[in-house]
Amino acid sequence: MIHANCRARFTADDFDFIVRALSHSPRDAVSLQELLIDADTRDEILEHDALASAILESAESLKISTSLYFYVLCRRVLKNTAVSSRDAADYIAAMLDTFTSTARVRRIDPHRDIEMRYVSDILLAIREASPSEAFLLRTHLANYALFLSGLFSENIDKRARRGAPDLSFYEDIGRSSFRVAAEHRDARRFDLSGIYHELAGGFREARVALNDLADRLLHLHPNPTLG
Repeated sequence: MIHANCRARFTADDFDFIVRALSHSPRDAVSLQELLIDADTRDEILEHDALASAILESAESLKISTSLYFYVLCRRVLKNTAVSSRDAADYIAAMLDTFTSTARVRRIDPHRDIEMRYVSDILLAIREASPSEAFLLRTHLANYALFLSGLFSENIDKRARRGAPDLSFYEDIGRSSFRVAAEHRDARRFDLSGIYHELAGGFREARVALNDLADRLLHLHPNPTLG
């Protein structure tokens, strides 16, 4: 299960990078103490334009975690959408961090040798699953639909012209899956219900924001397994 925990997984190198990126002028200068002590202050610091610019414009290989990379960029493209909470941005960043490993895109549980290569595989498995297993499958389906339609929309469009499901299919599947998952007791137990409701209501805006992120900022393999 994916949790909104990128902000809890920053490394010492991440904090050092943030301090260096924002210490070029007195107005933007921050101290390591500010970053480590107060979570609200840290959240505000992570939204500095100068920090995003430092990540995007670096000519060198970045020595930062994928957690920091994805969170800063997701927050940047999502904060003026219907999916505007920091927790939702953190959740989507964690999803991207997880799904950029091909094996985790296709596998529901990394500890079990069960692969789901197509949306149809997941839908079929949900019908035969127990309530708890169905919840995990449903959340994976929602995440998978957002990942594919958000980062590989051009590929979906090309396949749709040959009769494959189009973007509206992925939007409907993702929206409805997040909505159903939000009502499950495990979503409330893991404090994910609010995030799922937010993603259900703003799925299309989140998808479009990730399209922008993929077009301008990310470089991913253009041919994931779709279906």
